[in-house]
Amino acid sequence: MLKKGIKNLIIDLGGVLVDFEYKRYIEEFKKIGLANADETLATFYQKDFFKNYEKGLISTKEFRDEIRNQIANQDLQDELIDIAWISILDDIPRYKLDLLLKLREHYMVYLLSNTNPIHWQWVCKFSFPYRGFRVENYFEHIFLSYEMHMLKPDKQIYNTVIETTGIKPEESFLIDDSAENCKMAKSLGFSTYTPKLKENWSFLFEKS
Repeated sequence: MLKKGIKNLIIDLGGVLVDFEYKRYIEEFKKIGLANADETLATFYQKDFFKNYEKGLISTKEFRDEIRNQIANQDLQDELIDIAWISILDDIPRYKLDLLLKLREHYMVYLLSNTNPIHWQWVCKFSFPYRGFRVENYFEHIFLSYEMHMLKPDKQIYNTVIETTGIKPEESFLIDDSAENCKMAKSLGFSTYTPKLKENWSFLFEKS
């Protein structure tokens, strides 16, 4: 449960709202020819091309070309790359969308996500539309790494959120699936919570 005085919620996307499906992700990359997909995919997130895509420093075309290089198949179609790349994303459970709408009645709710254009466009089209609501209806402001050209846990991404919104860290609560991201936010004065995979974290807002 939240401590008293919290006015602002900063919520992550992947692993917090959108569930991950790693097994399906591995299988889809195997289908398009990625050797040792389980091991190779685990290293993608440390590679410069992936970080640069999530920071908006390379285009979607350049990202797809790098995937072709990783698979050693220059003829691989864009559509097949996108299907494999998106396959890690599960839907947003409807109870979480209902919760976001309810939380907006009591808090300023912000989204802060390390993400990329392919994933973001997919969730906007398929995950957030619900009961006539669209992604912009759930949040006061949306902060995306590829638009900001910076990634969590870089201190500057949090400072940009603070400067843009005028929020006070001591009145703000971050929900993020990365302990490292939460650690940096804590150092700046935020309260934080790191949910486990597919955890229902709605209990945080139950009254004591």
